[in-house]
Amino acid sequence: MSIGKVIAQQMENASWIRRMFEIGAQMKRERGEANIFDFTLGNPFGEPPPEVLAALRRVVEENRPRSHAYMPNAGYPAVRGALAAQLARRTGLPYTADHILMTVGSAGALNVVLKSLLDPGDEVILLAPFFPEYQFYIENHGGRMVLVETDAAFQPDLERLAAAITPRSKAIILNSPNNPTGAVYSAEFLRGLEALISSCHYPITVIADDAYRSLTFDGLRLPEVPVLIRRAVVAYSWSKTLAMPGERIGCLALSPRLPEVEPLHNACTFANRTLGFVNAPAIWQWVMLDVAELEIDPAPYQERRDLLWGALTAMGYEIEKPRGAFYMFPRTPLRDDVAFVRRLMDYGILAVPGSGFGRGGHIRLSLTLPLQAIERSLDGFGQALRRT
Repeated sequence: MSIGKVIAQQMENASWIRRMFEIGAQMKRERGEANIFDFTLGNPFGEPPPEVLAALRRVVEENRPRSHAYMPNAGYPAVRGALAAQLARRTGLPYTADHILMTVGSAGALNVVLKSLLDPGDEVILLAPFFPEYQFYIENHGGRMVLVETDAAFQPDLERLAAAITPRSKAIILNSPNNPTGAVYSAEFLRGLEALISSCHYPITVIADDAYRSLTFDGLRLPEVPVLIRRAVVAYSWSKTLAMPGERIGCLALSPRLPEVEPLHNACTFANRTLGFVNAPAIWQWVMLDVAELEIDPAPYQERRDLLWGALTAMGYEIEKPRGAFYMFPRTPLRDDVAFVRRLMDYGILAVPGSGFGRGGHIRLSLTLPLQAIERSLDGFGQALRRT
């Protein structure tokens, strides 16, 4: 049986993250898990907070009538209403249940809104470096990815964005705090972006992937994208903020300020069904009714950032200090980042080449290892650097 050319090409270009994860599994079998330092996968450490597990037990034990039955395609109205009230308090905007769709994680939310916005050949602008799955999400729905480079500190440039906009531009995806860099975008940038897209003669929607929203460092508070940008939708997931990525629960929030918010909500509800996601898991929707405002403490990730950033910069690595998420994106001492990743493997260190994120000459390191493992990895980082 032959497979489609498009999926075959996508598989050939598939994510370096998963590829390195699989290499790591083999290395752990060969060398022993204690001798491998796996910085590849952004899998939150620890377990969900006790409040989440307690809410799960309550929901299961209560077994409310029809709690496992079909539901409205956008999700349970009571859950959506509670999330809308939370957003209204946070933003001051008049969110209601009709602005919210429950989704199978942030990935489901992004696919639903892209399916609803794109016609074949439409363009979606990404800021590089970028999460590589975005390209496949765009291509899933006939769109075309347009990359716009950020500066050396991974901050966006409005002039470059303006140059990339064409009559086929339908959306811009923002991810702040950013995977893979940990960069955070300022309110000043968002205001500038609003002025830019407002001056266009065709509608461009800003899609904010807020998967890491609550994971910021040094007391930083993020600006609210829908407050500063009128044509905004937000994809959200509790995977990272509640340390439960395997549960695939998230939501899509359409700004009440969107001129076509009602037809877009209808389109997203339809796409949620026809894409096969159908509904976010029923049990986890009810759990979110109880714990949606709960967030894990980012301090353990900040502690890991400070340890690794301080040690590597003291050795001579060049690293823009992350301000959120749980990743670090150092420059590689070799121009060939894949070659440097192979060199690190000699010391049991697994990293992801930056070329997989659209920016060569870097590596991505995930800050999800135990502190002791990070400490034991430092000698290998030093030896790899000294070999250059």
